[in-house]
Amino acid sequence: MDRKNQRLLMLVVSCSMAGVVLGGTSSWAESSMCINATKVTSECLTQDPISKTMQGMSTGLLAGAGAAFGAAWQLRHEDKEQ
Repeated sequence: MDRKNQRLLMLVVSCSMAGVVLGGTSSWAESSMCINATKVTSECLTQDPISKTMQGMSTGLLAGAGAAFGAAWQLRHEDKEQ
């Protein structure tokens, strides 16, 4: 694997991991706030906090990977223009 591919892979992995952490934390906090609310809705009671967190983590993974590829694509096109 050449140096450019290694850098792209590291960018994608690091952005994806950051997305997983942020997405999971956000979903977990949202579930906790929903359960601790003064007026609990039926949606709060029927959703499993673990599955909600996993859903947030997977969304964060995709968002992080997409952001990394978008940033790499933009940098590549900026380099070609110069």
